[in-house]
Amino acid sequence: MLRESMHAQGREVALSGVTDGFRHGVDVPHAAELVAFAEAVVVRDDGRITAARAALLPRLGGAGLVDAAATVAAFHGFVRIADAIGIPHYAPPVGGDLSALREEVGLSGFFRSQDAPC
Repeated sequence: MLRESMHAQGREVALSGVTDGFRHGVDVPHAAELVAFAEAVVVRDDGRITAARAALLPRLGGAGLVDAAATVAAFHGFVRIADAIGIPHYAPPVGGDLSALREEVGLSGFFRSQDAPC
C-alpha cells in the first residue's frame, strides 16, 4: 500500500526502510517520527506512544495525528485478520512480484518468513 500510494503521488520510497530504517533524504514527510509512532504502538509501550504522539502533533496537527493513528491501527489489524483467516504470507499481490517485494523490504531476513508454507 505504501509503495502504491507513493507512486500515485509521483514520489518514490525505498521500502527497505521498513526493515532497515529510513535514511536521510527519504521522500516521506516526518518519516522518523511516523516510524517511531508505529513501532511504539506495535510494541504496546505507553511511554513511547505518548512521546511519539507529542513529537507528531506539532508536525501533523490534530487531524493528521488521527489519520496516522488510524493508519497504524489498520495495518496492525490487517496482519491479524490475514493470520486469522489463513491468508498465506507468500501469496503475491495482484499485479505484483512478491519475491522482488520481499527482497526489497528485507522480509527474507526474518525467521518466520523462512518457514515452509503451511
